[in-house]
Amino acid sequence: MSVTRVAHSPDKPLLIYDGDCTFCRRWISRWSHTTRALVEYTPLQSDLVAARFPELSREQLESAVHLIEPDGRVTRGAEAVFRALATVRRWPLWVYTNVPTFAPLSEFAYGIVARHRSLFSVLTRWLWGQRVEQPTYLLVRQLFLRLLGLTYLIAFLSLNSQLLGLIGSGGIVPAQSVMRAMEQNTASRGIDRFRIVPTLCWFSAEDSFLRGLCLAGVALSVLVILNISPAPCLFLLWLIYLSLAQVSTVFLGYQWDNLLLETGFLAIFFAPLRFWPNLAREAPPSRVVLWLLRWLVFRLMFSSGAVKLLSGDATWHDLTALTFHYETQPLPTLLAWYAHHWALWFQKASCAGMFFIELILPFFIFLPRRLRFVAFWAFTLLMLAIALTGNYTFFNLLAVALCVTLLDDFALLRFVPKKWAMLVRDGRCSTWVPPPTIARLRSTALGVLTAVVLGVTSVELLGMMRVRWSDENPLVRLYQWVAPFRSINGYGLFAVMTTSRPEIIVEGSDDGQTWKAYEFPHKPGDLRRRPTWVAPHQPRLDWQMWFAALGDVRRNPWFVNFCFRLLQGQPEVLALLEKNPFPNRPPQFVRARTFEYHFTTPEERQGDGSWWRREYKREYCPPLTLPESGVNRGNGPLGGQ
Repeated sequence: MSVTRVAHSPDKPLLIYDGDCTFCRRWISRWSHTTRALVEYTPLQSDLVAARFPELSREQLESAVHLIEPDGRVTRGAEAVFRALATVRRWPLWVYTNVPTFAPLSEFAYGIVARHRSLFSVLTRWLWGQRVEQPTYLLVRQLFLRLLGLTYLIAFLSLNSQLLGLIGSGGIVPAQSVMRAMEQNTASRGIDRFRIVPTLCWFSAEDSFLRGLCLAGVALSVLVILNISPAPCLFLLWLIYLSLAQVSTVFLGYQWDNLLLETGFLAIFFAPLRFWPNLAREAPPSRVVLWLLRWLVFRLMFSSGAVKLLSGDATWHDLTALTFHYETQPLPTLLAWYAHHWALWFQKASCAGMFFIELILPFFIFLPRRLRFVAFWAFTLLMLAIALTGNYTFFNLLAVALCVTLLDDFALLRFVPKKWAMLVRDGRCSTWVPPPTIARLRSTALGVLTAVVLGVTSVELLGMMRVRWSDENPLVRLYQWVAPFRSINGYGLFAVMTTSRPEIIVEGSDDGQTWKAYEFPHKPGDLRRRPTWVAPHQPRLDWQMWFAALGDVRRNPWFVNFCFRLLQGQPEVLALLEKNPFPNRPPQFVRARTFEYHFTTPEERQGDGSWWRREYKREYCPPLTLPESGVNRGNGPLGGQ
């Protein structure tokens, strides 16, 4: 590494490169796009170079790039590149000058590349494609935010259709009762109770207020889809969904609810701040938040694979898990019946492919763009396969929306209007730079956000790998402090494969002798009813019945309240069911029994038309009846009293 000075220094940093080298021209194009007008780039073949800088020989210039700074200082090789890029990003140069061994390793690597430019030119084409300049993400942001708005819209519409039956005053777990319990439990915490239970339902938990929150969520979702004032709308959507999740207890406690809250929270900082964004006037999205969104994709995918292996479950280790999964998952689709009967070798191959996608390809997220695109398509195909065989609500759409952040604008050019494509291709989108004070505040806020996310997720990821943390550890305390907001989470479905399918059959009777079954709209019950397709809507009672069947009634107190609502004949709760065998008046008794369900074989299906067969296992809940005094509307074991 030689450093000299020149007599005639340029007005701004000047990088001299080999203009006859295709590899060099590709990377100069990328760097010039990054540094814009802050650095000048000139090929060594230019006559001006020899005339202005006689101190630098042609042989020197051909061996490596050279950077000439306004003070006349000359650097070459990797240091020259880092100093040129330091005009916009200082951290690579800081690492070069301060981290031991980084400088010699960088120069060694630079030397290898410089001596084998043809090979690395081919590799560049393979890994980056024809466009190696710094990509933009304006189109990516627009597509991501609109898909997120669509996800919010589906989530709120779905919840609104069953809201009162789940958490209304006459519902299974009334929100008013939940809030009363929260008030009692946090009475001694002062103002900190609003952090412990972050919800707008502190103002009211009446049915009209809950319905208003849902409808506001629908309206705000439409505004996000239309790209109208997206940042404020996304903040309100996050706040409303968090508020409803807090009072919905088990019914909004799924991993995709957490994923929606975390994605929605990060999207607030990713969205443009203008009231009516215009591509030509939009400021570029934050690269820091883009990285945090990609980090979320990595955690979602990698954790989903890692928990399966770390659980020690034998079916994942011997690749037979999918021979159970299609039959035992919460709400299988019609295609799941057919998938269940695929050959064993195909089930094992599918399981191995899933592990490759979930454990290997997530690391492609941090590699050059074409490898990121491979990860995008693999993740998208996995989500499609999951959606075809199981009703996983809006999860698949939300996951694909997140994966859009792995793309860049160049990948989307062919799919957008010509006017937008020309703006992006010609680099004519806004390059607005905020005033210094705003820039510093924004930088500080994003720095704090990044530190918190990395700190909390390190607790999650290392905890998943059985690393023990002290409760006094600052990161553990930070994790506990932010936990109520459900916006930095751990993920990983089906860590232990369910190898049987217990189903709760709820029955009513007028005399305690003759029992009639209630039918749910989507969970298995009637043996002849084929599996339904209901996603992206989530029938949350049907889903919760699957979890309840895996335990016992003592671990699911909400189920007892559900039975009392049936005894009361509460219309909001009955509306959650497909068939009420007591249409005129409620039964005198309600009980629940557990059966083990299996998909029929093709021969059984052809014989009697049944999709399921079942065997009785045990009593789940003994017969219940109302007290002699009766129970008024809103009363029950869990609330309203």
